[in-house]
Amino acid sequence: MMFEHMLFLSVYLFSIGLYGLITSRNMVRALMCLELVLNSVNINLLIFSDMFDNRQLKGDILSIFVIAIAAAEAAIGLAIVSSIYHNRKSTSINQSNLLKN
Repeated sequence: MMFEHMLFLSVYLFSIGLYGLITSRNMVRALMCLELVLNSVNINLLIFSDMFDNRQLKGDILSIFVIAIAAAEAAIGLAIVSSIYHNRKSTSINQSNLLKN
């Protein structure tokens, strides 16, 4: 695909993820939107690595690190959300006032 099309896809994914992070009231949805933001960053890393740095693969290596961080974030985030749901019976961001008790 062309450079502009991939950048448009990345901006589109980033904007959907950012909108979802701002407006979501559910923790699981917020985690999914954060994954969309990280995927758009990966697309940008790969595009600019292919365009400017053909032989050194620095963007590819950075995208692998971002994927590893996203996997760890998803595992830890879902464990925290399931623990909160087990204790509070709700995954709503507005209702999770864990510091009051």
